[in-house]
Amino acid sequence: MGSITQSTLPSDFLWGFATAAYQIEGAVEADGRGPSIWDKFCKTPGKIAGGGSGDVACDSYNRTDEDISLLKACGSQAYRFSISWSRVIPLGGRNDPVNKKGLQHYLKFIDDLLDAGITPMVTLFHWDLPEELNKRYGGFLNKEEFVADFSNYARVLFEAFGSKVKHWITFNEPWCSCVFGYNTGMFAPGRTSDRTKSEVGDGTTEPWIVGHNILIAHGAAVKIYRDEFKSRDGGEIGITLNGDWAEPWDSENPADIEACDRKIEFAISWFADPIYHGKYPDSMIKQLGDRLPAWEPEDITLVHGSNDFYGMNHYCANFIRAKTGEPDPEDIAGNLELLLEDKNGQSVGPITQSPWLRPSPLGFRKLLIWLSERYGYPKIYVTENGTSVLGENDMPLQELLDDEFRVQYFRDYVGAMADAYTLDGVNVRAYMAWSLMDNFEWAEGYETRFGVTYVDYENDQKRLPKKSAKALASIFDSYIDKV
Repeated sequence: MGSITQSTLPSDFLWGFATAAYQIEGAVEADGRGPSIWDKFCKTPGKIAGGGSGDVACDSYNRTDEDISLLKACGSQAYRFSISWSRVIPLGGRNDPVNKKGLQHYLKFIDDLLDAGITPMVTLFHWDLPEELNKRYGGFLNKEEFVADFSNYARVLFEAFGSKVKHWITFNEPWCSCVFGYNTGMFAPGRTSDRTKSEVGDGTTEPWIVGHNILIAHGAAVKIYRDEFKSRDGGEIGITLNGDWAEPWDSENPADIEACDRKIEFAISWFADPIYHGKYPDSMIKQLGDRLPAWEPEDITLVHGSNDFYGMNHYCANFIRAKTGEPDPEDIAGNLELLLEDKNGQSVGPITQSPWLRPSPLGFRKLLIWLSERYGYPKIYVTENGTSVLGENDMPLQELLDDEFRVQYFRDYVGAMADAYTLDGVNVRAYMAWSLMDNFEWAEGYETRFGVTYVDYENDQKRLPKKSAKALASIFDSYIDKV
């Protein structure tokens, strides 16, 4: 996959940074915001490293001007951020009141971004379900109620912001909501079969029900946008799916080679196949049987064809070793092991602060090709990509700010993406680096930093750009074709 000439990216390529509401906003009770499942989950002892929460986070709700100044200083063309559902509709439901102060906050922020020449890319849902909907009817587990309430929420946002926002994402990483929220119990609402972690939950069935219902809600929201707003506003809408590349643990073992595709199918094709092919992957149907919900004709009609672009969150790669014997009923991966070293002890990439994340830029390129071939070369927006740095949180400040490891990660990954575009025909059109600033990293609390900007949580959330904050502009300038 080598190249003699420099690969390029198209002249209209859009790049910027990404964040999520609960991870940066703070101000969890300001201006009428209601609680989300993450507000509740963070109050449960032992769930979050260091006992952290998003109560204050980066205080971005009160510092939108600072955030926009950061984006401008980085040369960012676009900003992907999410809306807090419970800030807009505090109780969440279709018959509950809309919070005008919450809507007004986001409206002003979008206007300010546009005034600064920055394109908003809006995610409707980044894991923070209103807690009231979880209490009322089990949230994602109730198809009829959840789909109706999400549809109403989406319509409220399309109506309020549609003339200004041209890029919409329905759900961020539904795999994480399903698996971590309803199988392992690591994420809100924390349901799992493990009774040492939760009194409720069934990890053998609930993840598949939740995934099914999220897909239907996605399809319903897309239909609303296309039927009621697209002709007026001229925007586009899709879903963002997460998944990493897979290499065989033993490159000469056919079972390991086969398991690599199965791993990606259980992570990505679980959601992408119904959207692009109108059915679940055969590997999932074979393993899960009737635990995987059957498609009602009217539901798959909503879902099939419901992407204007493919949203791709991607970080790293794994080695995959097939398991023998019958899969565990709790298994969500495809009856296989995810490993960081191969049969010969070769690491998939350098070690980072995140135990699961070892960079592999070639794996990024290979996954871009895999997705393109499977889904008919769709327009791809890379909606998250980035890395933590080993020991970063414990470094002296000046050493921390000199994050050459992260700069090199971006160099390598953007280069691999440009190769995929130039040499492999991948239609990749946007890239959002994770993240604009250090923030609340869910179960990892504040111990792991992914930002290009340092946030001093001990001293009034002061922001200091790292070396990587300025690097992306020059990296993209070297690849993007000049008009």
